[in-house]
Amino acid sequence: MTENLTLDYNLLKDLTQAYGPSGNEKQVAALIKEYAENFVDSVETDTLGNLILRKNGSGKGSNKKKIMIAAHMDEVGLIVTYIDRNGYLYFSPVGGIKVAELPGRRVMFGCGLKGVIARERKVNEQGKPIGKCFIDIGVLGEEEARNKVQEGDMAILTGEFVETDSHIMAKALDDRLGCFIALQACKNYQGDHDLYFTFTVQEEVGARGAKTAAYSIEPDLALIIDTTISYDTPREEYSTAANKGVAIKAMDRTIIVSPRIKQWMTNTADQHSIPYQCEVISTGGTDSGPVHLSKGGIPTGGLAVPVRYLHTASEVAVKADIEAAYALLSELLKNPLDI
Repeated sequence: MTENLTLDYNLLKDLTQAYGPSGNEKQVAALIKEYAENFVDSVETDTLGNLILRKNGSGKGSNKKKIMIAAHMDEVGLIVTYIDRNGYLYFSPVGGIKVAELPGRRVMFGCGLKGVIARERKVNEQGKPIGKCFIDIGVLGEEEARNKVQEGDMAILTGEFVETDSHIMAKALDDRLGCFIALQACKNYQGDHDLYFTFTVQEEVGARGAKTAAYSIEPDLALIIDTTISYDTPREEYSTAANKGVAIKAMDRTIIVSPRIKQWMTNTADQHSIPYQCEVISTGGTDSGPVHLSKGGIPTGGLAVPVRYLHTASEVAVKADIEAAYALLSELLKNPLDI
C-alpha cells in the first residue's frame, strides 16, 4: 500500500459535523465546493442537488474514459409530523433509523435549534415501553414551538467528532467518509481519464440523486464509495469487519457486481498490497444500484469502509480501513478496467 499515507482528517471532521439530512444537503455541498473548486476543472450542481466536480485527464483519443466516482452527501434524520399543545414534536424517520434506540439522544434542526428525544410513558402487559417518541425543544407550549419549528422541518442526530490514533467516531460517517475519500482522490489525481466526482443527494431514501446524475453523465465506468456494516461486534456473523481493509462489493440487494469488475478491483488491491475483504449482503443497497441500471447499463463497482453502529450519532471506523479505501480508489483510477 502507498507508503507514508497522510489524510486530512480535519476535513472529515468538518464534513461530519455539517447538517445534511436527505433532501437538505446544501451545507455539505457548500463545504465540498469550497474545498475543491481550486483543483477541479468544473463545478456543477444539477436540478436535484447533486454536486459534480469534473477533473479532466491528459489522455487523447478513444482510450480516454469518462469515469464517475460517487459518494452520497445525505445522512439519516427525522422529520416533524405533528406538534402537540404542549410544544412537543412528533416525527417520522428519514432513512433507516431505529426509533426505539433514540430516547435520550440530542438532535439539531437546520436553523441550529437543538432538542432531546423522549418517549411517552406507556408500556404493554409485559412492561415493555410502547409509547411514541417525541422531541422536546424546551418551550412552554404549541405557539412557542411553532415560532421555531414547523411540520416538515428536519432534524439530525448530533454527536461530536472524536479521533484517536487508530479510530474515528462521529455522526454521518455514512457517507461523509465516502465524500472525504473521493475528495482526497480528486485532489491528488493526475491521469489520462476524465473523472466526474459526484456527490449525490437522497441516497438514504432510495438512492435518488445517483439515478439522475448517472443518466446525465453517461459514464463509461462508475465506482461507488460508501460505508458498510461492520459485523465484528458480539453475536454478529457476516463477512465485513472493521480493521480488515476496504470492502469490495460482490452483491447487495440492488446489484450483483460483474465478475470482471470485481476481479479488476481485487487484482489491483493484490498488486499494491492493499488489505481488502469481500462484501456480500442480502439487504440494503447503495448508489451502485441505480447507477448500474442507468440508460443501457453502466459497468459499476463498489468499495466501502466497514463502520460500527451505522445510522447512529456515534458511528465508528478504523483509520487503516479508510486509508486502504483511499489507496484502492487511487490505484483503480490510474488503471481503469478496459470496458
